[in-house]
Amino acid sequence: MAALNIQDIRNVVLVGHGGAGKTSLAEAMLHKTGATNRLGSVQDKSSILDSAEDEKEKLCSIDSAVCHVSHGGKHINIVDTPGGIDFCGQAIAGLIAAETAILVISAGAGIEVNTRKMMERAGRYGLGRFIVVNKIGAENVNIEPLLGAIQEMFGPQCQPLNLPAPGMKSVVDCFAQDSGDTAFGDVAAAHEGFVEAIVGADEALMEKYLAGEATDEEVRAAAAKAVAAGELIPVLFTDARTDIGIAELLDAICTFAPDPQVGLKRVLKREADEIEINPSDDNFVGQVFKVTNRANIKYVSVRVFSGKLTSDISVHTVDEKRGLRPGQLHRSQGDQVSDLPEGVAGDMVTLAKLDVKVGDTLFTGPGGVVAMPPVPSPMCSKAITPQSRGDEEKVLVALRRFTEEDPCFRIERIAQTHELVVQGVGELHLQTVLNRMAKQFKLHVDVHPQKIPYRETIVGSAMNVEYTHKKQTGGAGQFGRVIINLLPNERGAGYEFLDKIFGGAIDLSFRPSVDKGIRQQLEEGVLAGYPVVDVKVELIDGKTHPVDSKDIAFQIAGRGAFKEAFMKAKPVLLEPIVFIEVTVPTEYVGDILGDIASRRGRPEGQDSLPGDLAVVKAKVPLAEVSDYNSRLSSITGGQGSFSMELSHYEQIPSNVQQQVVAAAQKKKEGE
Repeated sequence: MAALNIQDIRNVVLVGHGGAGKTSLAEAMLHKTGATNRLGSVQDKSSILDSAEDEKEKLCSIDSAVCHVSHGGKHINIVDTPGGIDFCGQAIAGLIAAETAILVISAGAGIEVNTRKMMERAGRYGLGRFIVVNKIGAENVNIEPLLGAIQEMFGPQCQPLNLPAPGMKSVVDCFAQDSGDTAFGDVAAAHEGFVEAIVGADEALMEKYLAGEATDEEVRAAAAKAVAAGELIPVLFTDARTDIGIAELLDAICTFAPDPQVGLKRVLKREADEIEINPSDDNFVGQVFKVTNRANIKYVSVRVFSGKLTSDISVHTVDEKRGLRPGQLHRSQGDQVSDLPEGVAGDMVTLAKLDVKVGDTLFTGPGGVVAMPPVPSPMCSKAITPQSRGDEEKVLVALRRFTEEDPCFRIERIAQTHELVVQGVGELHLQTVLNRMAKQFKLHVDVHPQKIPYRETIVGSAMNVEYTHKKQTGGAGQFGRVIINLLPNERGAGYEFLDKIFGGAIDLSFRPSVDKGIRQQLEEGVLAGYPVVDVKVELIDGKTHPVDSKDIAFQIAGRGAFKEAFMKAKPVLLEPIVFIEVTVPTEYVGDILGDIASRRGRPEGQDSLPGDLAVVKAKVPLAEVSDYNSRLSSITGGQGSFSMELSHYEQIPSNVQQQVVAAAQKKKEGE
């Protein structure tokens, strides 16, 4: 197999909302080019891209899938991504592999939540973009206003490359011709708008165009640069199930999608330096965009940015200095792989058994990191407990494999609550991972709500609090007496220990023991078992016994004195407050504001977005939004989305504090 020339490679990623037909579109391209001998279907479970058991059950993509076709002398790599918001981590990682993002929109459903999100993400990342309106042959669709909505929301650079013909059985090329019969729209106007978007990205070509001297070949040759610059977003129309517009889409990818030399250049960050990666560089640089564990084999898909990847070289990551051997190289076609002699700059390569995760940068020369597109912070957290004793370590090992596959799935052991917590985009995301763990590893867990990470502090002071620890049980005893002052510290200042003893009331060697004991008590809490923060302890006096005083005695005395002082210093609980942004259709704003108010939330403002959308901003206690994902879906019928991040901690209302403390005491008594 001859090595590919970089100018003949096209890398595209299919993105958009669930149900738009991305997988069907990829299957149609595979069939049209002869890469498969039958048209794969999601509905009849014959798709080679949705190959996992749970994907076939749910009739939707959960993982991204990689495939390739040859068309018009070009090699086209395609990454098909899931459209469900819960699985957006895989879709965002797919952007790593491409120069062009193809946003797929259902002709019947129109612009949906994830449509807008993925369009924005691809644009911010710097990819060229196409828009494909799919399912134009479906019954009762009204496409004409959809084109207007696309241009209103995503800008005038969205210009139709083709338009549906009457009857929706074919499409009319608006670039190659300036007249023709269409179901709607004017071919001449579309032709003019498309050409002007191309020449508008090139000043010299614009001058020639205005002078009537630009040739069709010159305009066509400049199109990919206009797409790469974001000055042109071609809009095409297809129906994947009936082969309408598929050949035209393939032609458009070959002609208008930028190759790796023209498209987005990635940047290698090395300490304080940022170096643009040139595909012609000799040093190999690549980035992992997909990891999957299949039939007990870990497959890793890598986009090669520069240099050449072969089986006998040693590659590194910033975390792995010893070097990794790629082994046999493969090319993926859905769930099948074939051998590949080498991976050239601009291509996608699949490796087996490489110990890396999604987003990792691989290199042979001077090291660095290529930043991956930003992923949303996991907003849904659940605590899990293995159903079988002794399975905890096995569960951790299994879950770590899923964190390698999905940048939006994380695990964390919360020291203050002693919980193992899984974090994901939504409840469906977490349930899917846990179901896969049960099927693949035979590990089952119980799931329950995560404890809210409250903190304890004081708003008053306690002075001259004395505590004596005395233990005499025969032989060497234990003795330690301490006297402390406890004062509130500034919010966020943490814990401060001040030795204010004058003279030798407590030997110098035992004073750190008092501090150590207090620090232990800070971690365990006093009021309800949550960590204590922002307090200042002054050690002012005490007493040492010449024989019985020892380190452990003063640790215990320090703990005891602190507990007594804490309960005298007006103890309070602090709760985490999150800043939340909720994006919904304007008609739901009133319902959202009412729901936020019922959750002790404070509105912080409201912005309008194109497409009759609004963003509501608020600060809400974390305890009140643990179920917000499902509640928002219920209010908006799945049309809303939200993001949140920790804002600060603040004092909890007294009635809520009483409930939290009572629950903690009840649990302690039960133990």
